[in-house]
Amino acid sequence: MNPRIAIIGGGLSGLAAAAQLHLELPDADLTLLEASDRLGGVIDTERAGEFLVDHGADMFSINPPAAIELCRRLGVEQRLIEPQLEGRGARIACGTELVPLPEGVVLMRATQLWPMLTTPLLSIRGKLRFLLERFMPSIGGVRPSGGEKGPDNSLPPDESVAEFVRRRMGQEVLERIVAPLSAGIYTADVNRLSMQATMGPIAKMERNYGSLARATAARRRSGKDSVERSSAGARYSQFRAFRGGMIELISTLADSLPADTIRLSSPVESIRQSGTQWTVTVSGEPQTFDEVVVAVPPVAASHLIRPHAADAAEELEKIESASTAIVVLGARESEIQRDINTFGFVVPLTEGRRILAGSFASHKFAGRAPQGHVLMRVFVGGAMQPELLRLSDKQLVELVREELADLIGYHGEPELTRVVRWNDAMPQYHVGHRERVERIEQAMARVDGLSLMTNALHGVGIAPVIRQAGILAKAIAARWQESSHAPSRERA
Repeated sequence: MNPRIAIIGGGLSGLAAAAQLHLELPDADLTLLEASDRLGGVIDTERAGEFLVDHGADMFSINPPAAIELCRRLGVEQRLIEPQLEGRGARIACGTELVPLPEGVVLMRATQLWPMLTTPLLSIRGKLRFLLERFMPSIGGVRPSGGEKGPDNSLPPDESVAEFVRRRMGQEVLERIVAPLSAGIYTADVNRLSMQATMGPIAKMERNYGSLARATAARRRSGKDSVERSSAGARYSQFRAFRGGMIELISTLADSLPADTIRLSSPVESIRQSGTQWTVTVSGEPQTFDEVVVAVPPVAASHLIRPHAADAAEELEKIESASTAIVVLGARESEIQRDINTFGFVVPLTEGRRILAGSFASHKFAGRAPQGHVLMRVFVGGAMQPELLRLSDKQLVELVREELADLIGYHGEPELTRVVRWNDAMPQYHVGHRERVERIEQAMARVDGLSLMTNALHGVGIAPVIRQAGILAKAIAARWQESSHAPSRERA
């Protein structure tokens, strides 16, 4: 028996789930239902003259390897490009300067000592406090372990990223380095951001070695830090983009599906369990399926699953989301007075500025701007400055131009301007997030044939989403390969 599977949502989560379901169950009858008239969700690319503008993510990591592996399976790896060699690295705003991130820093872990001791980002007192990290006690002492859970199957205790960094490295390292880097990824408040959910491997280093310094020394001896030790160079080879922008990822996933799989402008009104099957109502028309994968944002997902998994819906609604705007400027290089030989920069909240971060997209990847021009993407809002998103598009552009004038000496008239707003698009992984995810998954496991696929659970980046979609596809395939009758299958 070939299962009929509905995937609700045509963003990355839904498309990745559908593509991998097709690979795992090639005979399955798949139907992807998207409420809007386009695929991709927050991923989109615009060609504006010779400018190539990604409206959302503009690259993905090859670690975890799920995304690059899926590209290989779909035969499009040759369409991927690496970041350019020149200008690799990131900077941090300090006054009116963009100061290079200390060589070898990976979020909060310094794989090299000397750059941290010489950086102008930290005072002498801040550097001395950083050096004391090796001697700071760890929570619960050192507990060498190969797994995430303890002997009682419990998760390690959680705390905020801010709490972790303060007790290990001090307030300056938090404010000047870790907080802006974290905000650049999660658009989050580090005082609420879960250490275990977002930086679990680093928290595990403390548990296993007692300090990040000792963990780093062990990794150096084993050769595991060979890439991370060059934050301004080699580790950027861990990223990929599509030559024609990230919309190519969306079109690749869509093209991998059988004809007539995708139905646009098809809002799902409800899903209802009918014995061993599911009835999905689309624009007043009921359709019957054996499996349903809900791959829409948390609020919409909670509405659909509530009649069947009320506990999961309730927990899902508690996951907050942040909004952001991306202000895009296409400018002449000659109108920028200061050195911008870098991929981008982040801005500490303590600087009192009205932007989160900036990216020089044309420095990262070839083909993003015409010769002699720069494509800049500047991020505004997030969890810490949501009030700025009440400004009009024109006001946001002027705000960004004022900040860039101060930071990089840009006083020209941009040839291209775009304002892209993503409302409630960034799930916030607050302290206790892993425990909430466990409760959601336990509640969903009690409902046969209904699955949840969202970036609100296991990772916000492209690679984590694709990884989770692959896990889901394999679980569904395993159930159907074990039995040809849906009523007798058990959830993995």
